Amino acid sequence: MFKSLTRDQRIAQLMVIRAHSNLGPDHVAKVTEDIRKYNVGALCFFQGGPYRQAQLTNAYQAMAQTPIMVTIDGEWGLGMRLDSVTRFPYQLTLGALANESLIYKMGIAVGNQCKRLGVHVNYAPVVDVNNNPANPVIGFRSFGEDKFKVARYGAAYTRGMQDAGIMACAKHFPGHGDVDVDSHYDLPVVNKTIAQLDSLELYPFYAQVEANVGSFMIAHLAIPTIDNRANRATSISKNAVTGLLRDKLKYDGLTFTDALEMKGVAKYFPGGTISVEALIAGNDMLCLPESVPESIEEIKKAIKKKKLTWKDIDEKVKKSVACKVSVRPGEYEAD
Repeated sequence: MFKSLTRDQRIAQLMVIRAHSNLGPDHVAKVTEDIRKYNVGALCFFQGGPYRQAQLTNAYQAMAQTPIMVTIDGEWGLGMRLDSVTRFPYQLTLGALANESLIYKMGIAVGNQCKRLGVHVNYAPVVDVNNNPANPVIGFRSFGEDKFKVARYGAAYTRGMQDAGIMACAKHFPGHGDVDVDSHYDLPVVNKTIAQLDSLELYPFYAQVEANVGSFMIAHLAIPTIDNRANRATSISKNAVTGLLRDKLKYDGLTFTDALEMKGVAKYFPGGTISVEALIAGNDMLCLPESVPESIEEIKKAIKKKKLTWKDIDEKVKKSVACKVSVRPGEYEAD
């Protein structure tokens, strides 16, 4: 699979593009173009319906030169995005339960939902500790303010989904709980020492590594003790992705950036430049880049300038391809 790819296609294999089943023919045409023209590696489905999404998944997979990794942000199951699908409780509600095994069983149920619909990666669980009541974006998405419960319940959710054959994704590393700004709109700042982060925010992520979580999602956070460069989000910081996650937590699995279209990073690194910074930081998959062709061109420029190497790209593509083989992309019935 890897050897069949041109150099431009290798870069495109690292991109996750937006897909909906409720936005009509113009949107479908745009996704189709990105698949046929660039051979993008992954889709992230958002709003729509299960039958329509299954039809589109089959159509997109059929036209793709390389099997597509299908992802979704379904923290409380596919009902978070799709109509007429069972919605499971929010993670904060689950945090009130005393029975950890129920979380595991829910993970299996969510995994089975994903399998029926041809989804391979679910961007869950959220393992941010809900330790700031002014947080505008986490709140009910967290298991709560107890780091031990967040760690245990997050690990149970991960084990359930992955036992059902779906890759889980621990987010939002290194911890999005103690902020009062939504990274969809601006870059939150976390003023904590490494020791403070290690004793609280990072605790549930260690548990995810022990649970063999298939992937991590890296948050858009400014944490000066990790990287004190101006407007340098953790998602595009080598200190955070390579230094903290890879070297300190000893994690060697797949990493996704949080959405690169979010204003927390896009306002400071426009166009394809943010994709370059994310790869230099050590990320594998570029989630929702603003433009596929702009990102490809900027990454090739960075390689010419020796900021990146083709070896870097190839290693990431091989890791992505290996994950695709493990999740067995293919067609699924919309019954």
